[in-house]
Amino acid sequence: MALDGCGVVCKYILLIFNIIFAVVGMAFLSLGLWLRFSENTRAIFSVAELNSSAFVIGVTVLIALGSVMLIVVVFGDYGACNEKKTSLQVFSVLLFLLAIAEFVVGALAYSNRGKVGEKLGEFYMSLYSLYVNSQDPAIGVTLTFIHNSLHCCGMTGVHLIEMVKQTCPKPDGIMEHIVMPNCPVTIVTVFDSRAPLVMGIFIGTGALLITALVCASLLLKQIKREHQAVTTYYSTVY
Repeated sequence: MALDGCGVVCKYILLIFNIIFAVVGMAFLSLGLWLRFSENTRAIFSVAELNSSAFVIGVTVLIALGSVMLIVVVFGDYGACNEKKTSLQVFSVLLFLLAIAEFVVGALAYSNRGKVGEKLGEFYMSLYSLYVNSQDPAIGVTLTFIHNSLHCCGMTGVHLIEMVKQTCPKPDGIMEHIVMPNCPVTIVTVFDSRAPLVMGIFIGTGALLITALVCASLLLKQIKREHQAVTTYYSTVY
């Protein structure tokens, strides 16, 4: 079907959005599945007492979020590329639900920032212990990302005794060659002090989802209009 300029722009915006969404969703799902089924970590999920631990909850959230994002991408790409109304309608509903979830989670994370910071610290300590005991490369990559993002180093921060110093960032200054901020305290402090920023990220992501939702709605409206025009034309001719 022929789309006007606005429809074409919306179509390509959705394609770019879905590519980014697919990459992030695949990263979340891959990391979650690795942590869930790796020989070094899967035993944790069979222990009933650990089912409510921060690590188990965190891995479950990664798998669920990655799966939902990829499902959204499938409907979005199929609907935008093939201009299918049903797929775009499902895509729009899923985007709306995700946007609402982003706003709600952002507000809850801000209002309960103390508890959330503690849970994130517990999740980090679980990853740390697992890496020390197993040297699992996936956990090592995750620790490296956390350390570089927060500029912290392990449980102690002291290079001479820190067991995961190979995953730590480069020292910034002379003193940091001796000791750097440790991660559990840094995580709690950073989350508490930057709670407004975290909430802003959630709200910003929700706004991005709403933007994609508007584009999907405009594209859907044009497809319906073109379909009606074609139907009217053929009914008139025949």
